[in-house]
Amino acid sequence: MKKVNWIVVIAGALVGLAAVLLTALGNPANMGFCIACFLRDIAGACSLHGAAKVQYVRPEIIGLVLGSFIMALVKGEFRAKGGSSPATRFVLGAFVMIGALAFLGCPLRMVIRLGGGDLNALVALIGFTIGIFIGVQFMKRGFSLRRNYTLGVTEGTILPALMLGLLILVVAVPSLFKFSEEGPGFKHAPILAALAIALVVGALAQRSRLCMVGGIRDGMMFGDFKLLYGFVAIFVVVLVCNLITNNFKLGFAGQPVAHSDHVWNLLGMLLVGWGSVLLGGCPLRQLILAGEGNSDSTVTVFGMIAGAAFAHNFGLAGAAANA
Repeated sequence: MKKVNWIVVIAGALVGLAAVLLTALGNPANMGFCIACFLRDIAGACSLHGAAKVQYVRPEIIGLVLGSFIMALVKGEFRAKGGSSPATRFVLGAFVMIGALAFLGCPLRMVIRLGGGDLNALVALIGFTIGIFIGVQFMKRGFSLRRNYTLGVTEGTILPALMLGLLILVVAVPSLFKFSEEGPGFKHAPILAALAIALVVGALAQRSRLCMVGGIRDGMMFGDFKLLYGFVAIFVVVLVCNLITNNFKLGFAGQPVAHSDHVWNLLGMLLVGWGSVLLGGCPLRQLILAGEGNSDSTVTVFGMIAGAAFAHNFGLAGAAANA
């Protein structure tokens, strides 16, 4: 029997706790953390799409990247590298985001929604697993984005520098950005609290290699489920906290920032699972890798932002039945 990777378990538990805390502080219900939703909100704040209800510069994204960056520097793990099929990564990142917004959540939010009793996320989990299986078949048949190369330090610091610049601008000149006056974008935790919590989560994710795709992928390919423990830990902590606070609501209908179009929930997360396997990690993992100096993941993040804009500008994003 393989040993439990307690770093992953502890990181997952703390991420789940952070998600619950951020919701208590003002983030939308069942959306303490959502990489897809938060990148979409940032895209809207920067006028890349016109969906007025989802526009806000989410400090959680900034904190995740900077937390990973700081921890990588402290542990001597910052490595500037890239050059692995950047155009393909950009397009895959866009597809992953389009799929996530069809469901209304990234893999992390899928787990958080499950912990809140949202059975629409169970349908999404089935699609997500099927997508990962398809991606694994691609890998087994030789699909590869090729090797990366060592790059100059400047290349590896692009996303951390952009995130720091974004933070400075939103604090110093908030009039540059659009902010929702209603809807999910209007609901947010205080900026300093959200930033501080995300810095810790980013550091934890960097140390633990936490990835919502990795556990299922590695289990299918190698029989190694250790990364899945983090996935389970997030679910258990969110579930317990929701039960304690009487926020658990089991069912399909009336779930916050969700819809019950099962076909699109399944297909959307199938696309996310497939694309994430080919990219080497879920949206959360891409942010963390970008913080570590991986410019390929930075390109993927740019692709996800473009995908968010495309999804809303062309009506591909799911419509929440209850915001």
